[in-house]
Amino acid sequence: MLLTLRIKNLALVEDLTWELGPGFHAVTGETGAGKSLLIGALELVLGERADRTLLRSGAESATVEAVFDVSRLPEPLDPWLIERGLEPCEEGRLVLKRTVTATGTNRQFVNGSPATLAVLKELGDRLVDIHGPHDHQSLLHPARQLELLDAFGGLHELRRTFAATCAERARIEKARADLIMDEATYARQLDLLRHQVREIAEARLQPDEEETLQATYQRLNNAARLLQLTRAALDLLTESENSMLNQAGIVGRTLQELQRLDPDTAEWLEWHARAVEQWQGLVRELTRYADQLDLDPHRLQEVEQRLDLLHSLKRKYGRTLAEVLAFGEQAARQLAALEGRETELNRLRAELAALDHRLRELGAELTAHRRKTIPRLEQAVQAHLRDLGFRQSHFTIQLESRLPGPENAPPPSVTGWDRVEFLFAPNPGEPARPLRAIASSGELARVMLALKTVLAAQDQIPVLVFDEVDANVGGETAHAVGAKMREIAAHRQVLCVTHLAPVAAPAHHHWRVQKVVRQGRTLSELERLDTARRVEELARMLGGCSEEALQHARSLLEGAAQGRKSSSGTRARSR
Repeated sequence: MLLTLRIKNLALVEDLTWELGPGFHAVTGETGAGKSLLIGALELVLGERADRTLLRSGAESATVEAVFDVSRLPEPLDPWLIERGLEPCEEGRLVLKRTVTATGTNRQFVNGSPATLAVLKELGDRLVDIHGPHDHQSLLHPARQLELLDAFGGLHELRRTFAATCAERARIEKARADLIMDEATYARQLDLLRHQVREIAEARLQPDEEETLQATYQRLNNAARLLQLTRAALDLLTESENSMLNQAGIVGRTLQELQRLDPDTAEWLEWHARAVEQWQGLVRELTRYADQLDLDPHRLQEVEQRLDLLHSLKRKYGRTLAEVLAFGEQAARQLAALEGRETELNRLRAELAALDHRLRELGAELTAHRRKTIPRLEQAVQAHLRDLGFRQSHFTIQLESRLPGPENAPPPSVTGWDRVEFLFAPNPGEPARPLRAIASSGELARVMLALKTVLAAQDQIPVLVFDEVDANVGGETAHAVGAKMREIAAHRQVLCVTHLAPVAAPAHHHWRVQKVVRQGRTLSELERLDTARRVEELARMLGGCSEEALQHARSLLEGAAQGRKSSSGTRARSR
């Protein structure tokens, strides 16, 4: 559901915030007041092409921001957003923002994260269906029409089963394709895999051995210098005539004489003893270290060669030894599969045959259910079309099935072997044509309205926008259009720009767009109408504010009042 639409510096709008609730929203106003600008702003924030000429005079940029409540979508939106590097929704709120500048630098954001226009368009397809002169209409596409036919027939579970079976078949087919190759390629692949498996296996790798080898190499490589430094330290400590321990003995005898003459210096002799003990401990450690130093050049060469082998394997098979080992395990599995190629191919062929048989059964079941569903959907849509003024029109659904025989491979489509097309003939004697070929936006909008009424409970797009649905409509048809809008609004949020009072009267919320002049500038403003103002606006739409028009307007509201839901807290602010 659309919660808020804010527009800044777009055409005649300086700063307008439209806050909406659930239900049916009618937007009315004089021609040129800016009603279509609301729809255009919504299209802009949903990724439609930006027109810099729409910037308000004197403004450097225009901004449109929309906030949607997506907490009740049938499929959670957050995984889709996270997959594209975008922030998830907070408290079920999706925030879209689009900025258009005079220099042509445009920016768009989803929940505060920079996004591409393609992302905005994908979100628009999920959230809003706009029916009018600017096509943003998912129902025009055969794939969407097939989805709606299946929704009307309750075939979603069967579709999911078919799609899952298709995915399993694709997995098995890929495994089979990986095993099919010419003999020369097969031989080369075997040789390569055997070499890789053998090379990694013979290395007898340990995941953590490289660090230990590096430390050993450093010690062996510097053994001569280490021994030289160790012996030099021992010489200074014990070996030379003036060694530290010899000098320490002289100091000790001096302190003993000092203690004899002055007993208060006895503590110094204790300090001396502890220092000598520390030096002697250092001598023992240096001696042990010198004894362990390995000057064997063959051992150094062995470690060096082992390190070279590890580096070579990492260059070929992975950045770490763990990755090299994982590569070897995968190569061993591939080698086993190739060496048992014929056995594996026979197994995979049997699985594919079973899956193909299953897919043909499921596809035939889908087709049969669709053929049974089509007449019911045609009749339901036809009935609503009669209410909308198409008393002699003809709506039909064309189904083309390409169910394969036992020898045919299944197609990649996950929806079966059927293609449907919604066809419509507005006048008797005319051939039915695809909906996408209908030239009149008014005719197309009313067909969409009939379809949306029938499919309101199944359709998953939460916001429906109708523009020009009242083109070439009058009399009882206008009343029917308004009633259909209200009926759809029981399941979806509906926004409708209209010039007809009977269409606006059943709305739960009525908004008026008008032009005002402030400080010499023309502005478009939006206000929500209370009951008294609704009467005045409906009377204006009926042709004037005469007592007869006012009375007619009251009767329209009274006729639509039954069952109207309140929408507290819904308001519009404009500056």
